[in-house]
This record gives sequence, C-alpha cells and structure tokens, in this order.
Amino acid sequence: MIMCMSDVLVITNRKLCKEDFLGRIEALAAAGPRGIILREKDLPETEYLELARQTAEICDRYQTPCVLHSFPGIALELGVKRLHLPLPLLRKLSPDERAYFTVLGASCHSAEDAREAEALGCTYITAGHVFDTDCKKGLPPRGLSFLKEVCETVSILEFLKQMCESVRIPVYAIGGIDPENYKEVMAIGTAGVCVMSGAMVCEAPGRYLSAFSEKKEQTANTQKGIR
Repeated sequence: MIMCMSDVLVITNRKLCKEDFLGRIEALAAAGPRGIILREKDLPETEYLELARQTAEICDRYQTPCVLHSFPGIALELGVKRLHLPLPLLRKLSPDERAYFTVLGASCHSAEDAREAEALGCTYITAGHVFDTDCKKGLPPRGLSFLKEVCETVSILEFLKQMCESVRIPVYAIGGIDPENYKEVMAIGTAGVCVMSGAMVCEAPGRYLSAFSEKKEQTANTQKGIR
C-alpha cells in the first residue's frame, strides 16, 4: 500500500501542462501527495523510460512515491516496485511478475473488475470515473452509487482473512474530483482520491493539494464536535 499522510494520488497528463512538465512534477512532489502516477502511456517506450527515470529521481528527493504506468518492463529495468496497469495489461503479467511489485494498482470500472484486480494481487485500485471530467469527455459519470458498490464488494486481504474478514484493499476514486466534492466521495468509504486535470493546471500545486487536507481536517473536527 502507498503510505503517506495525504489521501490524494496525482495522475499525470503532460498534454494538460502549460509549463515545463518536470517542473510541475517537482512542485507536486514537494507538496506531498500520496503518490504520483506517471500515466504518459502514449509515449514510445524509449521516451517513457527516460521520463520515468527523471520522474523517479525527482520523487525520491521529496520521498514521494513514484508509480509507473503501463510499462512493467521499464519498471523492472529501473528497479521501481510501484506499478499501475489497466486491467487487460494486469491479466498478462505472470504471478512472479506481479509478486515483484510492492505496490500494484489497476483501473477498475465495475465491482467485477475490482474483485478480479484484488484476486490478481493488486494492493489498491482506482474506481471511476465518478463525476464529469474533461479527461473522459462524452462518457457519462458513474456516480457515487457505483463507487459505493465497488468499495463494498472488494474482498478481504488474504493474509489477514482469519482476523480481519472485512478488510478490503484501498479504493481510490477518480474522475472530476476536487476539494469541493472530496468530502462527499470520502464518505462513501474510499481510501482516497485521484486528481489529474486540477493537478496539471493549477497555479499553485502546494495550495491545491492543501485544499484537500483542509477539507479532511474540517470533516474530522466536525465529527469530533469541534466547530
């Protein structure tokens, strides 16, 4: 599992970035997200390899987990043990290849996807898209009821099944999530959220990610009766 105080996973999209992309990565890494998923899957492998190398170095400087995307061979070459895959690519990995990764995620779009991803050894999944988002133009949002279904049907972690039968792998919601609807999404039972567009275009990445933390603190204080 990705370990950090933040609930927010950043997913990159260099095409949305209006400035130097690596500069944006550094600003985001410095802000302390749960992790940064390098999703530039349209790149040729040689270009992704170099970008992944640079991104991993930046993330290491700030102790921010770097998660590679779509290229397991490159992750193996660079010694990066965090990988996110679309479910069709995850199915192609051998058991030994899956076991190499300490953090293994998959993109899921139904409860059935979620169960399959966990059975294949994923340590977390992303579920969505939940709300309207520019990244999925033309596709209807799946909504909070879909997200709740996914969170309730991901099965128990095998190694704790004797004592914690209700423990589930973390589910990170994705799609149109911002600080304003973050609290609503977290109330469903998700472990956190993913952001792309906002993270790539915001003027101040530190303030942008802090806005999520502030909402989290407000919720915690309200639950404790603190106003």
